[in-house]
Amino acid sequence: MREEHVLTLPEAIRKMTSLNSEKLGIEDRGLLRAGKKADITIFDSERVTDRATFENPHQYPVGIEYVIVNGVPVLEKEQHLGTKPGRVLRKNAPAAAGRQ
Repeated sequence: MREEHVLTLPEAIRKMTSLNSEKLGIEDRGLLRAGKKADITIFDSERVTDRATFENPHQYPVGIEYVIVNGVPVLEKEQHLGTKPGRVLRKNAPAAAGRQ
């Protein structure tokens, strides 16, 4: 997006969030609104860069400052906090009882 200017930042964010939730029929995700689950990524759009390679695929990107999943902080100042509040989301699957 940054290098080739194929999409605007708002278009890229929509394709990664609300558009996918809509396509998969996941109604409680994808937008920051009352009644929806709070999955939030705070990043520096000028710095965010994927460092993963085929030889070393398990590397965190730089420029992603905070990640909050289901309202629980997971990444803070580019450091994983060890929390794992997420779960697998399946197309049109009802939410598991007692899970967020």
